[in-house]
Order: sequence, then structure tokens, then C-alpha cells
Amino acid sequence: MITTGGGGDLLVRNIGRLTTWDRPVLSNAALLIRAGKVAWYGADKAVPRETHHVPDLDAGGAAVLPGFVDCHTHLVWAGSRRADFVGRVAGGSYTPQGINSTVAATRVAPYDELLALAQARADRARTTGTTTIEVKSGYGLTPDHEMRLLDVANQIGGIDITATYLGAHVVPGGRDRDDYVDEVIASLPEAKRHGATWCDVFCDEEAFSIEEARRILNAAEHHGFGLRIHAEQLSHTGAALLAAELGCASADHLDFITERSAAALAHAGVIGVLVPVCSLYTRSQRWDHARVLKDAGVTLAIATDCNPGTAWCESMPYAMQLACLAMGLPVDDVLRAATIGGAMALQRADVGHLAVGAQGNLVVLDSDHEADLVAHLGSRGIIRTVVQGSPVG
Repeated sequence: MITTGGGGDLLVRNIGRLTTWDRPVLSNAALLIRAGKVAWYGADKAVPRETHHVPDLDAGGAAVLPGFVDCHTHLVWAGSRRADFVGRVAGGSYTPQGINSTVAATRVAPYDELLALAQARADRARTTGTTTIEVKSGYGLTPDHEMRLLDVANQIGGIDITATYLGAHVVPGGRDRDDYVDEVIASLPEAKRHGATWCDVFCDEEAFSIEEARRILNAAEHHGFGLRIHAEQLSHTGAALLAAELGCASADHLDFITERSAAALAHAGVIGVLVPVCSLYTRSQRWDHARVLKDAGVTLAIATDCNPGTAWCESMPYAMQLACLAMGLPVDDVLRAATIGGAMALQRADVGHLAVGAQGNLVVLDSDHEADLVAHLGSRGIIRTVVQGSPVG
């Protein structure tokens, strides 16, 4: 049956291998998008008759995947952290206080400049297959500046945006901790009005404590936010157990996760978001947590964590390659984590797969097999990205 909704129409034909996550991989396939949503898929020879006026895209025998869902990014910032990078490569170490230098540059940047920078990053993400992306605030650290960043996030075009309020990124220099936590909580209703649907807290050394994170997230839930948490990145704090206790949608990073905490996440249904670019970029070289989470039965997602200090990367394929080659995850697990896993972390049932009724978001690969996307290093790997039925890159 052909379904309709809002968006573009497109018939993708001559698909060598079609991954939908709705059924096993289908060879010699076609897929029809009507009004931005998947209306039909099946054998290329069985395309519905009523498609003769629909624009078509010839995949040329290439593999097609659902569009990638990047469920953890910090796209809106100004300035550079190249000094941090150079120092770290020369033997220094990462601390969260480097965030303050980005905050200073971001606060003084004009709105139009911030939007242009964020849009350029989103465009690069889209050309490498990302069709849905979560964007956090967090480089303002005052209510007015944080709301401006949320406004910028929601102005980004050409890609499906989900905005997250991260006022609790670090405590700004010179601020009393308790006063700042109170300010973050007091600003939650305003963040909601500025388009944030999620609230996140960086719970770790030199960031926010377990009790501070609990206060903020409990208040956020009261105001109707979904909950996320940066957990166990720099040390084992118990933040993953807090995520399980509060029923967070996701716990992200998890470099120092324990088997007990991983089991708690699995039991609570919290998605474990892996950010392998960060493990590489900070030179922590921590990879084994992926296996701890997988063995515990945690549903996994993969994200870029695109940010200026610890993961300057918009490419989901690169994050996926690291998840395979450094973290040791199987290819099929990584493909799922980058698509339907990310969608689950954002509690989006309409993206990350290509079942009938899903958003018409997909990527045409530069290969006849999906495994080549992670096997071919240094290649863009993507011929075309389609967002809601519109080929955009």
C-alpha cells in the first residue's frame, strides 16, 4: 500500500543491497518515498505502477542504508581549541576546563556568525550521511547565552535537528557551584520555550557531581524534558547508575563503565552512546568499554560528539570505522548503532530505519556492499544523502 504525508517524492531504483532493519537485506531492490516518508520497498522489478510521475534516483547497483542518526553533538561554537590539541599531542592531558575558552569565544561571536559556523558543520555531516542530528547548547553558560545557542541550533537547515539544553556543561569560572546549579534549574522553562526537548548534564571530575546532576535532571523531568547524561568519561563516578536510576534515555561516553553499571543500564533500558572519536582525540585510548556494554546487553548507539576540544569531526562513517577497528565491534552492530541505535537514544521511532511510514532518510554508498563503508578508510564512502525524499548531497 502507498502511504502519503509531508515532504518530497522520490523513487530510488537499481539498489544492489537495501538495508531497512525492517526485513533482511534485500538485493536488486527499489524504494519509494511519498511526501517525505517511505511508502513502499521491494524488488526493483515490482515497483508499483503509480510511480511513473515520481522523480527517480538510480543507485547504480550501490548499497543503500538508512540515514545516520548522530545522537550526540555540540555543533554551535566559535573560536578554536587548536592550542589544546597541539599541547595534548605533545604530551599534555585533557581537562574539562578547556571548555571555558570556547565559552569566551562563543559569547562574543555574532548570532549570524554562530549560525553560519553551525550550518557549515551540519552540511558536512549531511554529506557524509547524517540525516538526523542532536545539537547541544553548553558553550554559553549564562541563561541568555544558552538560549541564544538553542535558537541557533533550531535555525540549522537541511537536516533533522533535535535540540538539547546543556547549561550544566561545566561551572563557569568565578561562579559559586550551588548558585550556578540553581540558575540552571531556574532556566529550564526558558530552555523549553527556546526549543530544547532534552536536558543533559556533564557528570564527571571537574564538572558536576552525582547529587548536582540528580537535582538538575529531576527538575528537568518535572518540566517535561527527556533526560541524557555525560557519564563515566574521565573517571568512574557512578553516573551510569544515576542514569539507570532516573531512566535517562541515554548515557554517553561510558569509558570507565563497570560490569555492574553496564548491567544496570541494560536492565533500565538506557541506550549506551559510544563516542570513539573522543577516545582517539583525547588520546585516552580507552576502547574496551564498548565490549563491556555489549556483553551486558546494553543497546548501543554511535555518535561523533562533534565539538571543538575533544572530537572535531562531523563524519559518522569515521566514528563507525573507529567503533569497528578500535573498539572491536562487529560491522552489523556498528551499522545498527549508527542508525536505529541513535534513533532509540533520541526516542525517535520514525528515523534510523526504512520501514514503511518512516522518514525517507537514506544514504547511497559508494560501493555495492554496506561493509565497505567501514572497511575503506580515508574514503567519503557516500554518493548521495536523501533527507525526507529530497536528494541533498
